[in-house]
Amino acid sequence: MLGTCLSSAHAVPRKVILLRHGEKANAYALCAIGQQRSLALRDTYLGRNATNSVLLGGQAPAAFLAITLHTLELAAPSAQSWGMPINTYAVVPLDGGGAAVPQELKNATSIAAADVLTNPAWHDRTVVMTWQHTSIASARLERQNPGEKVTLRQLLNLDQLPGVPKTWPGKNYDYFWIVNYDPQRSAIPTGFEMVKQVYAPPFNTLPQNDWGAPLPKDYAAGCKS
Repeated sequence: MLGTCLSSAHAVPRKVILLRHGEKANAYALCAIGQQRSLALRDTYLGRNATNSVLLGGQAPAAFLAITLHTLELAAPSAQSWGMPINTYAVVPLDGGGAAVPQELKNATSIAAADVLTNPAWHDRTVVMTWQHTSIASARLERQNPGEKVTLRQLLNLDQLPGVPKTWPGKNYDYFWIVNYDPQRSAIPTGFEMVKQVYAPPFNTLPQNDWGAPLPKDYAAGCKS
């Protein structure tokens, strides 16, 4: 058993950056605010020439991961700036406008999390996961699936750390979850931090509500809340 634990630890990343997709217009596309957020993320935090490279530690990420069309659209500018593809675990709505199927989200999230913790190409590096918020953390989803790991909070072992929120609020599009590992030792995180997205002009008008707080009163009518 010890040998198995040690060999699996050799593929653990040093850092996982989790964030939710941007503000959306419908089941398929981001609204104008969400599109602006994708550019703001590239220019400020996640792109090759980002003005604030602290999240990436001045290094290129090992991979960008996405699951839905919204998450793919948000991650695209940042990944393109590095000349990198996006690893997609595709779940799309197929009923003419409804949400993605919960079981498909569960399956894709489980596969992605397993890849993150076992892919030797990502060992000791940073992986960026742009994801669907209830699949990141949802107390309700976890209660509905007792005895099964269904959220990234569980699958990436964040539930073994104190202070990690059990739910990602539906009104928050403006946070990162930073998950740190000791890649030589274990797939259990050694640290967790929530970082709020803060932008200078021309992106300073993007919603920057605090964790759990409502969206601004002037939130654009063309974006779903």
